[in-house]
Amino acid sequence: MALEMTTRFLEPVRGAIATIVSPVVFIAETPYLLSGEVGELVATHDSLLERNRDLERRVLELSHITQQYIALQAENDRMRELLGSRARLPADVLIAELVGVVPGANSHQVVIDKGSDAGVELGQAVIDAEGLVGQIVETSRYTSGVLLITDPTHAVPVEVNRNGTRSIAGGTGSADLLELEGVPVTADVREGDLLISSGLGGRFPRGYPVGRVDSAVVDPARAFAVVTVRPAATLDRMRHLLVIFAPQTDLTAEANIVDEPAAETEP
Repeated sequence: MALEMTTRFLEPVRGAIATIVSPVVFIAETPYLLSGEVGELVATHDSLLERNRDLERRVLELSHITQQYIALQAENDRMRELLGSRARLPADVLIAELVGVVPGANSHQVVIDKGSDAGVELGQAVIDAEGLVGQIVETSRYTSGVLLITDPTHAVPVEVNRNGTRSIAGGTGSADLLELEGVPVTADVREGDLLISSGLGGRFPRGYPVGRVDSAVVDPARAFAVVTVRPAATLDRMRHLLVIFAPQTDLTAEANIVDEPAAETEP
């Protein structure tokens, strides 16, 4: 009975003590509570960062795939254009791929992946889907060197497609410029005129686009006009090329015609 009375007497005291101690206990437990919440927040933050990094890697992967797809699509388009050019050509051709550029301050020369094993010979004309690129100047078993029409040592006989005016288009050493040689000031050559290979000299077949007249400056004090030309071929971004094989003449048929005896006439 005494214990029960003591317990009842102490209840208000315990309640008061609990009221006083509760904030202290709460403050004491706060770091643990906060550490748990912060831990969860940190874990969530780290998880989000990792997920963000994964997404960034995925975006880069997809970007890489997209770029490859775009490159393949562009290459496919170029190949279709090239094959379209091939279908329009009167001679046999060989598709080649550019594999190197010969370094040099003024030399404009590239290397293709076809050589003597594929039948490539010196002097053959080379074109892309747009126009004349140059000619074969060096061959090995598996590769060949192509001298571009912009090389300062290169020249190609041309004619104005509009009126047949003939000239020589020489390389200037600039990657995107040719110059006509010996054009009289009286010649009918205009800005925008299409120049094609004339076939004179026998090195380049006739009819391949060489370029368009960029400017034609006539100075009465000079004997010749200054005519500059932009190449038709995409010399700065070409990848696939066509090596032209000259059409074979049917010499046997011609010989038969020549050697065929004249028909005897009846008396």
